[in-house]
Amino acid sequence: MMRIGRLRTRLDLLTPEQVPDGAGGMRRSYTMKATVWASIRPVRAGPDTTQDREGGSLTHRITVRRREDVDATVRFRKGARLFQVIAVHDPDERGRLLECLCREATR
Repeated sequence: MMRIGRLRTRLDLLTPEQVPDGAGGMRRSYTMKATVWASIRPVRAGPDTTQDREGGSLTHRITVRRREDVDATVRFRKGARLFQVIAVHDPDERGRLLECLCREATR
């Protein structure tokens, strides 16, 4: 069970929005919605190939207090580091915390 005192890292919660790209289309942009306290634990690291570019990915487990707006479309930011949420679940099904499996790009 996670103790609330372990949520000692401040992260920005970024939510997606569609903005005009200037050429008649739209592009996805992320805006800061809130600052949350979290626990970040590295889970694994490995190679990653995205759009024919090689790089690496580092997967983390980020735990935050329960929020209705945290799902697989949001990102967390810690300084210059970005964590894309892949999956979210309630670890003890008590409605207090959310555990997010995230991917950090290492390029």
